[in-house]
Amino acid sequence: MESAIIQRRQVIYWRLLTAMFSLDEQGENFHRMSAEIVDELGLPQLILDPDISIDDLLRRHPELVPDFQQRIIPEEVIEGLEENSQNQELAATEKYSLRRGLVFSKMLLNAFGPNTQTNQVTAQQYSQWLKDVGYLERALGCNLRGQAPSIASGQGNSKLAGNSGDSGHFQKSGKTGQAQNGTGGSSASLGKGSGFNITEEQLRETLTALEGELIQKMALREVLQDNHLASQITPSMAIVEQLLRDKGNLSGTALKNAKRLIKEYIDQLAEVLRLQVAQTVTGKLDYSVPPKRVFRNLDLKRTIWKNLTNWNPDEQRLYVDRLYYRHASKKKIPTRMIVVVDQSGSMVDAMVQCTILASIFAGLPNVDVHLIAFDTQVIDLTPWVNDPFEVLLRTNLGGGTYIYSALQEAAQKILSPQNTALVLISDFYEGGSDQVLFDYIKSLKESGVHFIPVGAVMSSGYFSVNQWFRDKLKELGTPILTGSPKKLIQELKKVIV
Repeated sequence: MESAIIQRRQVIYWRLLTAMFSLDEQGENFHRMSAEIVDELGLPQLILDPDISIDDLLRRHPELVPDFQQRIIPEEVIEGLEENSQNQELAATEKYSLRRGLVFSKMLLNAFGPNTQTNQVTAQQYSQWLKDVGYLERALGCNLRGQAPSIASGQGNSKLAGNSGDSGHFQKSGKTGQAQNGTGGSSASLGKGSGFNITEEQLRETLTALEGELIQKMALREVLQDNHLASQITPSMAIVEQLLRDKGNLSGTALKNAKRLIKEYIDQLAEVLRLQVAQTVTGKLDYSVPPKRVFRNLDLKRTIWKNLTNWNPDEQRLYVDRLYYRHASKKKIPTRMIVVVDQSGSMVDAMVQCTILASIFAGLPNVDVHLIAFDTQVIDLTPWVNDPFEVLLRTNLGGGTYIYSALQEAAQKILSPQNTALVLISDFYEGGSDQVLFDYIKSLKESGVHFIPVGAVMSSGYFSVNQWFRDKLKELGTPILTGSPKKLIQELKKVIV
């Protein structure tokens, strides 16, 4: 019985591969056998159709909604049921396994299949593709396109695992048939002997590259000329990158729609980042100074709690013999935060997120934020630091990387080294001398500046950081941060609170 389940499940995935690469003749038998499985399970044949979107499928067959909202469960859960079930329960397990296989194959087909391989892509097709990828993200419990949780799948940066395993890997042992990750936690899998072994990063890379290809096929300039078509575009990091690169060639209606899309994406991402900053940054109370005994500082809850012993049940009154007041935060010298961002083409994701973060920190009390962007030239964007949209419109992506010049410009803004946080966001591929740049960074750190090197504040695509600088800065005690913006926020918290 277990062998039969494996074979039928393999039929589903072989059919997926033939449909994905439009091998209709070679996959005729797999399609026929998959259609028989679909009928046997009482599912609609549309679940095999690569042309229908998941939204349309669910509109026609709302009974399938729960199937597409579930996580892909660990394979060994099914295998455990198989070992301990009676024949009737085993048959139900087999149907469940095949049903989940068909649902998952539909998600993969829509994310990577024939619809992504057309010569031209409309704005509507692109928007629908984003929605289909969202179903895949929810099923895997991860954020594959690097979007903010409220923009993409709503899952944040969970792992691919169907539970809380620590590894971000999709691994499958063809020998034992057990799904596993690098730390022993379980993860979703495609089936015994499938040889499916892919990391979350690799899957994200593929989707990021695919999204870039779809946008190129969309003839974005022409789409932006039409208000109706432009309104169908869902803003994403890939769209923002393309618009920032091409903004010099846009005018009139196209430029207006481009600005709207960029601002919409920035506002959505800023909402998420602002919440992360608010949750992380808090002031320290100063208990060495007595609180001011004024009404606005009255701690009403604490006052009631401390005086409960004075409650008179007969009179139904609480007599207060002492008032409690809130302490104020410690007064401190304003922290100067200098953010130096590489605006070369490979850094667009970090550029967008860091300009937004800079504007958020600029709105905090006792934080003086300065923003500098650079490639071969250095631009001081401090006057517009409160408006990330305006900052991005003033940048020109591309060109080389001269980090040393940018740091020299930033050094001129340092008034009190011990009270300055200097954040450098770059891939650290210096256009000049690596050793000269490192020595300068070392001198800044030795002067008392809180130097924070950041390789990438992003969660999408592959990112390369100069290994020489990675090793040298780690030896210096300031390892390069990469990954989620939360890491940078937490590091800045140590300086500004």
